[in-house]
Amino acid sequence: MPYSAPLAAIENALKYNADIDAAGATGAFENYDSDLLAPVLEEANKLASNVLSPLNAEGHKHGATLKDGVVTAAPGFKEAYKTFAEGGWIGLPFPEEFGGQALPKSLAIAVMEMMQSANPSFSLNPMLTFGSIEALIEKGTDEQKSTYLEKLISGEWTGAMNLTEPTAGSDVGALKTKAVPNGDGSFAITGQKIFITWGEHDVAENIIQLVLARTPEAPAGSRGISLFLVPKFFVNADGSLGDRNTYQCIGLEEKIGIHASPTCVMEYNGAKGWLIGEENKGLAAMFIMMNAARLQVGLQGVSVCEAATQSAEAYARDRKQGKAPGVEGDAAIIHHPDIRRTLVSMAATTQAARAIVYACAGASDLAEHSKDAEDKAKFKQREDLLVPIAKAWCTDRGCDLANLAVQVYGGMGFMNESEAAQIMLDARINPIYEGTNAIQAMDLVGRKLSSDKGAGMQAIIADIRKTVSDASATGNGHLAIVANRLYSAVSYLEESTEWMLKSMADNRAVALAGATAYLRLAGDVVGGYLLAQSAIRSLEADDDFKTKAITLARVFADETLTQAQGRMEAVSAPANLVEDAMATLFDPIEA
Repeated sequence: MPYSAPLAAIENALKYNADIDAAGATGAFENYDSDLLAPVLEEANKLASNVLSPLNAEGHKHGATLKDGVVTAAPGFKEAYKTFAEGGWIGLPFPEEFGGQALPKSLAIAVMEMMQSANPSFSLNPMLTFGSIEALIEKGTDEQKSTYLEKLISGEWTGAMNLTEPTAGSDVGALKTKAVPNGDGSFAITGQKIFITWGEHDVAENIIQLVLARTPEAPAGSRGISLFLVPKFFVNADGSLGDRNTYQCIGLEEKIGIHASPTCVMEYNGAKGWLIGEENKGLAAMFIMMNAARLQVGLQGVSVCEAATQSAEAYARDRKQGKAPGVEGDAAIIHHPDIRRTLVSMAATTQAARAIVYACAGASDLAEHSKDAEDKAKFKQREDLLVPIAKAWCTDRGCDLANLAVQVYGGMGFMNESEAAQIMLDARINPIYEGTNAIQAMDLVGRKLSSDKGAGMQAIIADIRKTVSDASATGNGHLAIVANRLYSAVSYLEESTEWMLKSMADNRAVALAGATAYLRLAGDVVGGYLLAQSAIRSLEADDDFKTKAITLARVFADETLTQAQGRMEAVSAPANLVEDAMATLFDPIEA
């Protein structure tokens, strides 16, 4: 089924969750106008539905190939990338001085949602480029910026992140790749990197690798990591491409999904690179890339939710089986009550996931561009808290909805040729990317929640309580029920937050055992809050989406917020049993 973007739902989330007009009001985005939203989204949808979506199944079937160190993209991908780059889509949120369009990040997020829903393997390429651009803007030298940024932002060149090694997965402090000074300001990079997404390909003329490595006298662990820029082709003084660097791709990983995204094993044997930022301070630069990537991966979760919902609905409308009330003869399965319940639940979860990611992107815009220092700090706190929720909650829900799509398809969903099967296979990597979701949960409670003693979460809780009051005041019957559900749910979140803060101080191991359950509860409640917020503001604006916004909030409240008490109990109750249960259920573990 060809993908088509839900433009009204996306625009609603941009206006009422990302608060894109508030970002525009800062004066930081001279090219932004609210009237720009519709035409930009419409053009992006044309690219996603007409160019990228038709390549998705073929890309899954054929994949990328490696021969003699050269990676060839799946059929049609090179031409599609050229169209994508020429459209200027990569440059939407980046500064005009480097060829960008200086528009809000939240708008770029909305555009990328469409690309990811239409073709997840393709969209991983620009996703990595975004992280490279942000790292160079923040940490690059003037020479590096002038040499590389314009070409990356135009899409003529692409970027890749080289973090993982065979013996160092999420623990980047254990990496062994070496960077030895050449005596001319450059370094010789030697080592092997694995799981490098789009690390080698033929869709662009140059690839800028950002590589983590250690200099000779670097301290052990994460304190001794530096970040290096290692181009595939060197750049001459006049901007033309020179000789090829010495690194190469020596293998492509065989994966269960995202077959058209080349996941490379990269071999560096004295490849020439240049330090980005300060020596031994590569972790800070890495987290610029990582945070950008985490939000983008959360967006992939949204995209999976949307693709799964669209696919399940289309199949349910077409597939006839059994009898249904009010339908003569064999009924399309969309008439069956449980299928209908499944579809409306999927739609509400999708919009909740979209709202979380867009709210995070909107907070990022305002954290960077608000004129008031106090506002900057407030929105930065909100962004930091939402990043792990966006990444983990949304990607987990993506897998849930992909699974539901397979269930709607029934036996056909288990067949390799079905769209639902590809969606499910492609989705499974997202909870692993850029720090597994357990790492996101530990980040949420161990860093974000603990660093400010819960102030950021309490600020969200206060906003939720205000939304409960606002929903009640609308006089709308559905929103009154949403308010009641949300009132109870936020109370359970507050109780869990207090327990988590105390447990982090008293017994960190017990607290961390409940971290994943806490993130799930937080995502549920924040998602319900943001849907209620959208519904209230849509009703106030009397816009065309108001009825759908209210319905989505109501469905999510009834389907998800009603589970909040159990989620709260799941945070603390099992955590205290983990050590005893391990000793009872498993053989002794050597230290």
